[in-house]
Formats: sequence, C-alpha cells, structure tokens
Amino acid sequence: QLRLVESGGGLVQPGGSLRLSCVASGIMFDRYNIGWFRQAPGKEREGVSCISRMRGSTDLADSVKGRFTISRDNAKKTVYLDMNNLTPEDAAVYYCAAKSVILSVPCTLSDSEYNSWGQGTQVTVSA
Repeated sequence: QLRLVESGGGLVQPGGSLRLSCVASGIMFDRYNIGWFRQAPGKEREGVSCISRMRGSTDLADSVKGRFTISRDNAKKTVYLDMNNLTPEDAAVYYCAAKSVILSVPCTLSDSEYNSWGQGTQVTVSA
C-alpha cells in the first residue's frame, strides 16, 4: 500500500519561499499521478498542483501560477512543490495525494480522483 509523508512546511514571511516534499513508500511510485492540495481553516480543500506519473503533464491552480512549481524524482519516490512569493492567502495545511493510473494520463486537480493521502504539513505566512 502506498504511504505518503509530507514535509517542508513552516513559518515564512510574505514574499518568502518554501519547498514542500512528498515522499512515498510502497511499490511502483511511477504508476501514480501526484497532486498537492491545501486546506485553510473554514475553507474547502483546493487543488494546488499536480504532476503525472512520468512528468508528462503538470497543472497549477490559477492562484499559484507563476509562483509555484511542481516536480518529481521517481528514483527517490518524491514529489516537490516549490513555492515562491508566498502570501498570507497561501497559508494552509498542504497535502499530497496519489492516484494510481495504468496509462500515462494527464493529472487532475480534482481531489475526488485521488485515493491515497498524506497527513499534511502546515504552511504559515505571516510577518
């Protein structure tokens, strides 16, 4: 069974940067599309970014385009989310999630498509 562990969250000032990591354990990591999601207090969970199993496709929410970048290293079973120019609106618990795919299909920012989730890492943006 695939297990996901996020790390890299923390407190950062507005305009700062963080790199989140999502490390997977289990088998066949390269058969999973991976997504990053976030949920702020009192708000619904939203898709932030995703990357397909062989890095063939990525997607970013409009709110983070130009500031966030997603990448993956299948040999390390790790997906990264590089976040730059952070604002207080980016503060949330960030989760990574995995979707098993047989073929190389585009990833999606719809959380209902994912069936394995990490425990989350807190990102706080404050002066």
